[in-house]
Amino acid sequence: MTTVSAAQSGTYQLGGTYPVHRLGYGSMQLTGPGVWGDPADPDEAVRVLRRSVELGVNFIDTADSYGPFTAELLIKKALHPYADDVVIATKGGLTRSGPNDWRPVGRPEYLRQQAELSLRHLGLDRIPLLQLHRIDAKVPLEDQIGELKALQDEGKVGLIGLSEVTVDQLAAAQRIAPIASVQNLYNLANRDAEDVLAACTAQDIAFIPWFPLATGKLAAEGGPLGEIAGRHGATPAQLALAWLLHRSPVVLPIPGTSSVAHLEENTAAAAISLTADEVAELTALAG
Repeated sequence: MTTVSAAQSGTYQLGGTYPVHRLGYGSMQLTGPGVWGDPADPDEAVRVLRRSVELGVNFIDTADSYGPFTAELLIKKALHPYADDVVIATKGGLTRSGPNDWRPVGRPEYLRQQAELSLRHLGLDRIPLLQLHRIDAKVPLEDQIGELKALQDEGKVGLIGLSEVTVDQLAAAQRIAPIASVQNLYNLANRDAEDVLAACTAQDIAFIPWFPLATGKLAAEGGPLGEIAGRHGATPAQLALAWLLHRSPVVLPIPGTSSVAHLEENTAAAAISLTADEVAELTALAG
């Protein structure tokens, strides 16, 4: 069997600074139930991370709140010292009080504390991409983005990103600091962030869709998604990733998994070439 490399997904210049292969890896599933605590098989989590890099993945997304800190520590254990081309993106701004509980905290002192902890837990001198995990409605946006900008000016952060924002919020943040990426929920079955993707495409801002494998009812037996996947000898999930890669050159999907076998299956999507008609057909499915 021919091994597919994530490099086949193409390369994107993140923030004009970091060249990354467009098909990345998201680490949220390297934790316990409810994204809380340690994974059931920590050794497999380490194997997944190491195998991802072997498969050409050089863009790894994580967050201080995954565990919390569980995913960041696993990344350091598996991959530190990092290869020169590996780019780690993390997030701060959500605090945890238990499984499946997420609460925005955007106070500048909290964001700074979490950035400092992420630097330590990841074993980095500079976080290549630090994303505000959620905007905290109780704190002025100027204070939240302003603190990330201060960290950037101090050399502790390379680029600044956002997560789950509207077009207006993106524009407001850009008035405070340059924004290199936006991470929103977006997949074949959920296009609510279509306007945000359009804004990112127009401005060459990386768009990182989370939950990229979701296909919902589109993958029903005998449905059009399965039919198109069959043409390519692919699974519906692989086709969902291929569609994202064809959707816009700024899209950086970050499928996550806690299994090496599933990782290899996801990475194989990098080799799927869709025709313009197939992209249009898939795009119309959830229209």
